[in-house]
Amino acid sequence: MLDSTKNKRGGCSACRDGDALDFSISMAFQPIVDMETGDVFAQEALVRGPGNEPAGKIFRRVNDDNRYQFDQACRVRAIELAASLGMESLLSINFMPNAVYQPERCIRTTLQAAEAHNFPIERIIFEITESEKIEDHKHLRDIVLHYQERGFLTAIDDFGAGYSGLGLLAELQTDLVKLDMALIRDIHRDKPRQAIVRGTVQTCDDLGIRVIAEGVESREELETLRQAGIRLFQGYYFARPAFEGQARVPPDRLVVAPD
Repeated sequence: MLDSTKNKRGGCSACRDGDALDFSISMAFQPIVDMETGDVFAQEALVRGPGNEPAGKIFRRVNDDNRYQFDQACRVRAIELAASLGMESLLSINFMPNAVYQPERCIRTTLQAAEAHNFPIERIIFEITESEKIEDHKHLRDIVLHYQERGFLTAIDDFGAGYSGLGLLAELQTDLVKLDMALIRDIHRDKPRQAIVRGTVQTCDDLGIRVIAEGVESREELETLRQAGIRLFQGYYFARPAFEGQARVPPDRLVVAPD
């Protein structure tokens, strides 16, 4: 269970003392598109090294001692870059729930960055990453509720994989759910996956939650997912992540097919 009173380098003491991350990071952005309007709905900020080193190389340097600083640095860098690029869509930022000790305190740096760079907080989505097991669901629910009360949007990432599933959705209702790419791959050839996705979409519709299909790589996958009732998509079919830039989505990939 997470302890919000912990006083260690990666917890609230870092927030108070302003400890800085001891290695540099940057971001690449990958678009999430709305196939009903043909517009870019959001850009997801994906961590990279300062020379476009892959995320895996960066995450190998994250540990219990610097997790809080890393999480905060990612938020600030994403907002800073989005503002400098004149981003007009929503901005999706991944966050580590186990790095948030007290939501009301740990959000301060994000609010300061948004104000400093004149980036509206209502255009920020916080995605819950599932890279580490969440043992305290009440703490996570408190984080999500606090962020929503502040005006941020929230999302569950990689839904249907790892620790993320219907049990987590029963505990908290985010604004968005991102289906894991393992459910998406070759879905046009896989009846069980199609049934699972249709059921998930129906459940989310009943709860007022929008669904994003990530990892889309082919037109066949896209069309099958659209038939399941999904309108928001992300993946190489549309664009690969652009380092410190906004990737251009080819116009033909945004053509809205007739129902």
